[in-house]
Amino acid sequence: MSDESAQDTTVKRTTVAAPNPGLKRGADIEASLHVALERVARGGEENLHLCRPAACPSCRGSGGRDGAPRRRCEACQGTGHITHSLRGDGQAVLIQRITPCPACYGRGSLIDHPCQACRGTGTIAREATLTVTIPRGIADDTVLRITGQGAPSPDPAGGAGDLLVLVQTQRDPRFERDGANLLYRETIALTDAVLGTTRAVPTLDEAATSVLIPPGTQAGAVLRLPGKGLPGLDGGRRGELQVHIRVHVPQTLSHEERALYERLRVLASRPAIDGDDSAAHSEERRLPGG
Repeated sequence: MSDESAQDTTVKRTTVAAPNPGLKRGADIEASLHVALERVARGGEENLHLCRPAACPSCRGSGGRDGAPRRRCEACQGTGHITHSLRGDGQAVLIQRITPCPACYGRGSLIDHPCQACRGTGTIAREATLTVTIPRGIADDTVLRITGQGAPSPDPAGGAGDLLVLVQTQRDPRFERDGANLLYRETIALTDAVLGTTRAVPTLDEAATSVLIPPGTQAGAVLRLPGKGLPGLDGGRRGELQVHIRVHVPQTLSHEERALYERLRVLASRPAIDGDDSAAHSEERRLPGG
């Protein structure tokens, strides 16, 4: 085979730097929605108020004054891209590079007289209220995609983008959320930590529940109530209500309280004597009355 016939056979390699031409989809937009713990527990609908792009009513989304249509870009022949062909000296490889058209910025069309209301963009900002369905037990920071509720397409026949809703749990004065578990903090007196007590603890079931705090409970102890937390996604297994105990240590004491604490310190430092438990218990019973 001669050198001339070899050079007639070329290998083409194309590097694409722009999307394929055609109808363009509108951009996705993002919004945040804060929901209460009760909504997470039960699921349901929430209203979302937002400001989003909408087709300009003055030009009907065309971007041209009085709705005038866009004209085809002659620089790219309406394709929205320019093809650059490169071949090195003495090389049989043809390289084609595709870039957005600099005249129409990749749109494939131009506007001679832009609409004054939207300045040729074809869209204006509009306030809207949408109803968003919240699944029961939805996880914090979940993104819900609502199809077709994003920005309109720059092409009249193109489809709108999507709305991406970031769902976050509202701050609650009673609980902290940890996945499906709820954390509740209860502060008790030092005497209640020593002797034990019961407390009414709020729940998401509208009724408080009674919690037994056993004698000798330490600061930082966690009492767990299974099934009193949030449900799993779509009604899965419910988490726990975790009661975190904090013990209040008084900073000021009355004369009588100080005397009692001093007496307790003496008793706590006295070594236990085998066989004399009855006397010790007798003294302990006399403490509340002095």
